[in-house]
Amino acid sequence: MHKSVLIFLSVSTAGLALPVRAEETGGDQIVVTASRSMQPLSQVGASISIIDADMIKQLQSVAVVDLLRTVPGVTFTRNGGIGTSTSVNIRGAESDQTVVLIDGVKINDPSTPGGGFNFGNLLTDNLHRIEIVRGAQSVLWGSQAIGGVVNLITTEPGDRIAGDVSAEYGWRDSARLTGNISGRSGPVAASFGGGYYRTDGISAFNEARGGKEREGFRHYNGNGKIKVTLSDAISLDLRGWYSDGKTGIDGFPPPTYSFADTDETARTKELVGYSGLNIALFDGRLHNRFAYALTDTRRENLDFSTPTPARTFDAKGLNSRFEYQGVFDLADGWKSIFGAETEKASFKTSSYGGPYARAHARIDSVYGQLSLTPLAGLTLNGGARHDDHDTFGGKTTFAANGVYSPNGGKTALRASYGEGFKTPSLYQLFSNYGNTGLKPEQSHGWDMGITQQLLDGRIAAGVTWFARETDNQIIFISCPVLTGICAGHASGTYDNVTRGHAEGAEFTLDLHPVDALSVRTGYSYIKAENRDTGRDLPRRPRHSLHTSIDYIWAFGLKAGASLTHVGKSFDNTSNTRRLGDYILVDLRASFPLTERIEIYGRVENLFDDQYETSYRYGSPGRAAFAGLRLTY
Repeated sequence: MHKSVLIFLSVSTAGLALPVRAEETGGDQIVVTASRSMQPLSQVGASISIIDADMIKQLQSVAVVDLLRTVPGVTFTRNGGIGTSTSVNIRGAESDQTVVLIDGVKINDPSTPGGGFNFGNLLTDNLHRIEIVRGAQSVLWGSQAIGGVVNLITTEPGDRIAGDVSAEYGWRDSARLTGNISGRSGPVAASFGGGYYRTDGISAFNEARGGKEREGFRHYNGNGKIKVTLSDAISLDLRGWYSDGKTGIDGFPPPTYSFADTDETARTKELVGYSGLNIALFDGRLHNRFAYALTDTRRENLDFSTPTPARTFDAKGLNSRFEYQGVFDLADGWKSIFGAETEKASFKTSSYGGPYARAHARIDSVYGQLSLTPLAGLTLNGGARHDDHDTFGGKTTFAANGVYSPNGGKTALRASYGEGFKTPSLYQLFSNYGNTGLKPEQSHGWDMGITQQLLDGRIAAGVTWFARETDNQIIFISCPVLTGICAGHASGTYDNVTRGHAEGAEFTLDLHPVDALSVRTGYSYIKAENRDTGRDLPRRPRHSLHTSIDYIWAFGLKAGASLTHVGKSFDNTSNTRRLGDYILVDLRASFPLTERIEIYGRVENLFDDQYETSYRYGSPGRAAFAGLRLTY
């Protein structure tokens, strides 16, 4: 039955050429991630998708990755249920080649092997918007932005007092409580929120393969924004975000050291802080921002299989950044964005009570971009960046993009070229497996596409083609002979040995045949391979499809369904072990009891499909949830 459903949807999508998401074409939405400043979407040549507040509420997802999987070009891998280690890949890039932001603050963890971000601890609590920019974005966002950028934006403060709270309960004793309040008093506007979530979860070791012990997950978080308007030209921004999650994990216990249930937990605490001073000059034509941002990530694993719990892993990653950014309206249709940053990163890690590996690094950066509209409907953007790392020197990158619409946005042609780079992580350079001779990973790529609106926007369709080359990719290698870079590394080390290539196409389609009905479809074909071996990169499915259908009944009921299909992939670099394809069907509904009270519920994985995104790790089966939402 699943295959017949997939064939039907595939034929339907193919028959409607040039699909695209409505948020990529409709109106003049304002986005911030593509240019690091507010810019109308109609003037952005980069490939960008937006998950807005209505969609976040509509889909009812708890984990952010369940929202990201609806975006063309984005896939994820998770080592078990919610809360376990989770990686996100954009257009086939490595997970640590993605920059992740909370309210514009980079939150990648310097203590992880690749310096990437673990999405497992990231829930949708109090998120107002997610912007995903695909393609290399290193000119504006620096190191790691090879695959793209994910910017998570929390609820903004408004001019009046507003609040919301929701509570839900469901499968395997899962409970969730979230809330947010915002408002303004004189010159001070603020928004504060928090959330709590717990579940008994599933066994990280796939239950179909013998896993029996459920890995529970407990998580709480808080976020806040304060804006103080000192005058028409001067304001202060303060932002904070905190997350604390604890989950059970499985591993390789003695005496067999085979993958199995273990009585072990992993805890992650993340703190993000930001303070900024905004000054406008020349009648508001020049906007200056001076800021300091801090990200502090702490991870700890404890083994409870012995009478005295043993700490098996301990890590701390710290990232601090001083920033200046200017946005100057040079003339009508001409705008420049420029800035400078100094980033200091440090880490320490220890395993099984051993000595800590410690290191720190500094990178200084300058960047600039010019945006111009030489004629109606045409916008061009181009920029450059130079980064100077205190270990291996400097790197300069370039990017350019453009968008043209001959008919007021009904048709839009977009194209972009971007260069990306990723500095070796502190762990890859200075840990017990480190190699200080590593070079930065670097990439160059392009994309081009067309979007089209028909019937006054009731149909929005489009297609984007892309390709990317990556050189000096860093991987872990074994060391059978202890010479050269392997000297002193009997357990292995890191080296620049891989050339990567990715190419593909992204199709999207939005239909609104009547006001009450919406249909959204996104399909991706991504071929990501190791150029040196010709083999597919692991856990990169070539095909992925997501379709959502939602309908609002006259008496107020909102009902919807989603279908997600992810194709086969290989689990290992040698391409000898396959991960099967899978299809997930989700149902959801909500109904307003009063103007301010709403009940909602959903069923996830309706047909209880058993699947793995990582070999031997389980994934959630069929589950049902119900909740209550209050707004003020």
